[in-house]
Amino acid sequence: MKENLEQSLKAMLVHEGGYANHPQDPGGRTNLGVTQRVWEEWKGSPSDEDEMRSLTVEQVTPLYKKRFWDAARCDDLPGGVDYVVFDFAVNAGVGRSAITLQTICGVARDGAIGPITLEAVKQYEPKTLIEKFSDHREFFYKQLSTYPVFGKGWIRRVNEAKELALQMV
Repeated sequence: MKENLEQSLKAMLVHEGGYANHPQDPGGRTNLGVTQRVWEEWKGSPSDEDEMRSLTVEQVTPLYKKRFWDAARCDDLPGGVDYVVFDFAVNAGVGRSAITLQTICGVARDGAIGPITLEAVKQYEPKTLIEKFSDHREFFYKQLSTYPVFGKGWIRRVNEAKELALQMV
């Protein structure tokens, strides 16, 4: 839902936090959830550590809207479902988030939310989708080799995202 973008972005940024460059995180330099690679692609030029450290919410908001919210068709999803799909898209990629939704809805898993997926979503209660999506998300994280390092935070994020999403229904 269009009206949920601001609330969803704010909640997602709580989990993404500020600047990080964890040696076991393949994303490398990251600030406000934006990796240096993604930031450089977005702006079309190289960046350095100082620039990455100085990113602001105002700078990254257009990137999040276009590359994640719009790419995952969140304006077309029911309230609450939009947030969990967006949050997972940011954390694991738009394709992974779309495939998760498509798996739950029983449609072809092509990694892009289109008319068939959107029609299938309408067949489910939003609360049911949020619950199932969160379960699938938790299962995905538990399969990752970096789960022992980042798992506790990922599971907390899944639970907090699910809680907020259920309030948005």
